[in-house]
Formats: sequence, structure tokens, C-alpha cells
Amino acid sequence: MACRGVAERLEVPARLAAAAPAGMTADGLKDTERVLASIMEAVIGACYLHNGYERTAAAVVEAFGPEITEALDHPIDFKSTLQERLAQRGEVISYAVTAEEGPPHERIFEVAAAVGERPVGTGRGRSKKAAEQAAARAALTLLDVDADVVEDGV
Repeated sequence: MACRGVAERLEVPARLAAAAPAGMTADGLKDTERVLASIMEAVIGACYLHNGYERTAAAVVEAFGPEITEALDHPIDFKSTLQERLAQRGEVISYAVTAEEGPPHERIFEVAAAVGERPVGTGRGRSKKAAEQAAARAALTLLDVDADVVEDGV
């Protein structure tokens, strides 16, 4: 979402439409989040390769200023979001550590999230909390896909 917002502020959709070859329309592409995000990522990568880290980092921080401020003011807590969404349906999430790898000072945890007996996501992280957040994020993605399937009647 952040890349799309910056792309729109930089008028990338209009520039993309203007750059379309004669007889070809870019209207369908210029409004999709994935295309705009990919364009922004490519621009950032090209700037990095051409100008180096320092100049590119400063430009990225400036361009993404509002998104950075929003993220700092309202950090995403996937576990809370998932718990709230499931509570509306009368369901409860549980987390279990399924694997630990690496030496104690570089431990990586794998956590599985489940609703009842149904596995809904797994995640990895350098702490149990980070792995649980990753598992909750995966679960939210799965639940969103499930909701789309139900809405589409598939």
C-alpha cells in the first residue's frame, strides 16, 4: 500500500498512461496496486544502482514520509487484528512453537497458528513473539482468501 500511495503522489499512473504505445491502453495496469508497487520498487532499485545508498535512502525517506509516520504512529499488530477478527466469529487462535533452530544467540523459532484443530498459518522469527506475529499475518492472509472465495461464490 505504501508504494501505491507514493506512486500516486508522484503521478506514476498518469506518466504510465502517457508512455503507453499508440493504440495500447495502460488504464487497466496503472490503477493496480501490484503494478504501481512494482514500478516504485524498480525506480528505487534503479536509483540505488545509479546514485548509491546515501542519496537513494534520503529520497526514499522523503517520498515515503507519510507512510513512515503512519507506521510509527500505528504499528501493525497482526496477532491483535487476528484475535479481534476471530472473536467476532466466536473463534479463538492458539500458537505453538513447532521448531527451534540455531545456537542460543541466533535462535530462529517456527510457530504454527491454529483455530481449534485447523492450522491457519505458520511463521518464523528471531523470537517467539516475532514468529507468532508472522504466523498471525499468514493466518490473516488465509482468512482473507477464504473470505474472498465465499464472497465470489467459488
